[in-house]
Order: sequence, then C-alpha cells, then structure tokens
Amino acid sequence: MPMAWDEFRLVQAIADRGALAPAAAHLGINPSTAFRRLAAVEAELGARLFERHRSGYVPTPAGEAMAAAAARMEEEVARFDREVADRAQTPSGLLRVTAAATLVTDFLMPILGRFRARYRQVQIELVTSEEALNLSRRDADVALRATHDPPPNLVGRRLGTIAWAVYGPAREDADGETDGDADWVSPSEAVAGGLFARFVAARAGPERIALRLNSVQGLCEAIVEGVGIGPLPCYRGDRLASLRRLSGPEPELAGSLWLLTHPDLRHAARVRAFMDHVAAEVAPLRPVLEGRQGDDPHGRMSARLEAVPGTPS
Repeated sequence: MPMAWDEFRLVQAIADRGALAPAAAHLGINPSTAFRRLAAVEAELGARLFERHRSGYVPTPAGEAMAAAAARMEEEVARFDREVADRAQTPSGLLRVTAAATLVTDFLMPILGRFRARYRQVQIELVTSEEALNLSRRDADVALRATHDPPPNLVGRRLGTIAWAVYGPAREDADGETDGDADWVSPSEAVAGGLFARFVAARAGPERIALRLNSVQGLCEAIVEGVGIGPLPCYRGDRLASLRRLSGPEPELAGSLWLLTHPDLRHAARVRAFMDHVAAEVAPLRPVLEGRQGDDPHGRMSARLEAVPGTPS
C-alpha cells in the first residue's frame, strides 16, 4: 500500500529536529508513538531511515530522500491552500499574523482591535515570535517585521522607520545620571546579530552592564525599575511617564518596519484587507515610530497610539 502522508511528515520532523522527542512534540504525539511508527515505516520499507547516535538521529540516504519528498508534498499542500484562499472575494476565515513581542502590546494590538471591528468574519491567530517564521510553509500569512533586509521570496510594504533611543528611569534620584556614569541594561549578542550589544559595549565597560537579556522583551521593565539605562524603541519609551529619554534617535539602531506576505497570498481578500488596513493605520503613526519629539518639555510624544482613529469603512 502507498505510504501515508503522516509517515512522511514524521520522517521529515525527525530529520529536521535530529531527535524523536522534539519531532513528536511538533506533531502533537508521544515520543513512544513516534518510535513505534518509525519502526513500522522502516519495517515496511525494508530500509533504515536513520542512524541512531548518542547525539541524535541522522538520516540515511533513504531517510534524506523521504524527508525531501515530504518537503515537496508540504509545499504543494501549502500552494493549494494559497490558491483556494486567493479565490475568496470577501475577507473571511483564519488570518495568521506574526510579530515580535515588542511590537504586539504597545503597537499592533490596537490596530488588530480596529481591524476586527471592521471585518467581523476574519478570525486572527497572532503568533508572537522573535524568530522569522516561514511564510512559504504557512507558519503565518502576514508578518510584521523590523528589518533592513526582507526575504526576497516575500512581498509587502515598507511602513516606516522604527527609531531607538537611550532611556533611563524618570525618578528624582536619577536626574543627574548620564551615559558616562550609569549602569546599563543590554540585549545579548544573540539578539539582532549583536547590534544592540555592540551599541552598549561602545558606551560602557563590561563592569557597567548590570543586566543582559536574550530578547528585547523586558528591557523596558528593567529600565523603569532602575536596573540601568538602555536602548528602547521610541514608540514605547516616549509613551511612558516613568521613563525619560537620554538621547536623540540613534541612527545605528534604526530599523525599517515591513508588512510582508507570500506572493501567492497577496491577492487573498483577508490578506489584502489586513495589509491595507495596517498601512492606513500606521501612516499617521510615523512621527511616533520615528521618535520625532513634540513640544512636551520632557520629550514625550504629543501623538499617542490610542488617539489615532480607526480607518474609515
């Protein structure tokens, strides 16, 4: 009998992850079930698909061929899904959106709320991830990403520039603090290719870096609590009365904000409606994103995210 699609997926998951446990977790099954199913597939084929080593599972040539076949089948299924979605004229159905956690709470969530109020037939699945999900495999339909170099296999719109500046706590005993004598908080080398770590290291010796984080999430809280000064996106730092800006926008930290999708999905009604809606909502927010200060003596932005009206219907 022909091999079932689920068995191809099992072999691909093990090959991609190099071990049974993470492959089983990805597929939503128990490791013991994955072990039995792999043994059954190998028995049916009369060939070993993996060499078992202490370091993990290494695919044999037969395993590599089966995993490659699974990848081709997965792409065809995803292509079919995109073609079906493209035929829908009314925005409806499930829309998977991915964005970094730092963009979600302060920036994206109000926009999602107004989108849902306008398009009640669209259900949103929001995937918060610092990693770039694979839009070709339908891990997400639309991605909101801060990057200078969007993947060439995706299409979309550049929405603006995200400015970053140095912030400190807005407390009385911090009034005399400067870049020269304050402790710092910093994302680690693992974040953004070490961009932020290099920025902080150029301004502070290792002994003055009080806290390192393996993501930008938590930076704001650390600065508010007085752990140290550090870089933050201006759209967040300028909104909080508990913070004060210590520098102008730092050019080397600026990033481009992109709204991206797969070419096969760009004409799908729900995707097109979402991208048009987000672009319209972001346009008046560019001063906030770019860290352009208003007339407030504390350097707070006069424009507020919550004050931006929804797009007209």
